[in-house]
Amino acid sequence: MGRVAGKVAFITGAARGQGRSHAIKLAEEGADIIAVDIDTQVASAPYPTSTADDLAETVKAVEALDRRIIARTADIRDLAALTAVAKEGVAEFGRLDIVLANAGISSMAPLVDMDEDMFTEMVDINLTGQWKTLKATVPHIIEGGRGGSVVITSSLAAMVANGNNGHYSAAKAGLVSMMKTAAKEWAPHNIRVNTIHPTTVQTPMIINDATFRLFRPDIENPTYDDFIVAANTLNALPVPVTEPIDITNAVMYLVSDEGRYVTGTTHVVDAGGAL
Repeated sequence: MGRVAGKVAFITGAARGQGRSHAIKLAEEGADIIAVDIDTQVASAPYPTSTADDLAETVKAVEALDRRIIARTADIRDLAALTAVAKEGVAEFGRLDIVLANAGISSMAPLVDMDEDMFTEMVDINLTGQWKTLKATVPHIIEGGRGGSVVITSSLAAMVANGNNGHYSAAKAGLVSMMKTAAKEWAPHNIRVNTIHPTTVQTPMIINDATFRLFRPDIENPTYDDFIVAANTLNALPVPVTEPIDITNAVMYLVSDEGRYVTGTTHVVDAGGAL
């Protein structure tokens, strides 16, 4: 039996990166998946955001493991859409046990140089959108009466300040206070709530030209290899970037019975980045 056998997980940002990795691993461990992601470009993101084709690849990967999956395109800024997907998934699978509020974006600029739309879109997605995800899903866990686990993707940026991402850091730090409140409010229902805080992860949100330029402003057209040189200075361990599976393995601990008494915590996977 898998570590989450017979359970159902709702995952946002499931089309690629960490979200796809989470969906595949939970499916390997016996869960059925309700997968959500966007299929249109986020205006302020300086890299291509996910597509319907990306989400279809996640579906193929989960179904190849002989697990069931419902995948729908929805923007986490759209509470009605999230609510409809959660309702559909619970009607199909009969329960909800795990919520991974994982979707998010990155953009970069000094605080006083960024325009209002960039700041607002960041908070709308990376903070308010996570609340909307919880509002749409957690009542189904409560109604099930079996308890459950919620993991909200924050970031090392919530703990360690860097330039050019004040809006991102503010949103990710806000998730910590929201998580602690949720953990206290939902503890009587045996629902555990934690944030996870990755360092740099090898995903499309990070591995793109905009990030390369941010890390290597000394080079006109920096490459991935140039980025890695700078990224090597971030973490105490000799690891420039972690892999999605490294974050997924930590998520598995938090959502499985191995972490059954872990709630209200900030779970850091940072290769010593905070040091």
